[in-house]
Amino acid sequence: MKILEDNIRAIPDFPKKGIIFRDITPLLANPNSFKATIDALCELAIKSDCNKIVAIESRGFLFGSAMAYKLSMPLVIVRKPGKLPWKKLREEYSLEYGTDAIEIHEDSITTSDKVVIVDDLLATGGTAHACANLIRKAGGSVSSFIFVVELEGLGGRETLSEPVQSLIRYKEE
Repeated sequence: MKILEDNIRAIPDFPKKGIIFRDITPLLANPNSFKATIDALCELAIKSDCNKIVAIESRGFLFGSAMAYKLSMPLVIVRKPGKLPWKKLREEYSLEYGTDAIEIHEDSITTSDKVVIVDDLLATGGTAHACANLIRKAGGSVSSFIFVVELEGLGGRETLSEPVQSLIRYKEE
């Protein structure tokens, strides 16, 4: 989508040399591009036959909350450790150097839930994969993953067993 591509800034060598950072802040600052993004994400969610939106911290919250509002669906948030106040489920996953974890309230997903997992960007897929594991631990199922941006060539799509949908795909090495 041209309006989205025109509002995503490429910043070379950030956060380290050789990386091209895809900055979505211009997209968020432009009401027309943000609206087009939410409309397109909602169309994908409707086709996914879901009954809940699951958003991954933190930029996923920006898109997931607007989608949940527009679609009149419940929003479930997945957070970094120590941020949720209620009983929670936790999933650890590997990073390039070390491990990280995400958490979800244990009562936010039921066995009848079919969710779409929303985030701003798919790179290696580690966080998205861990999020899907959390949904399954809670008894729900994942209809699809929806991303604004996908960085092809980093293997993220291949780590996910459910359908992956992205609005913009960049070839990264």
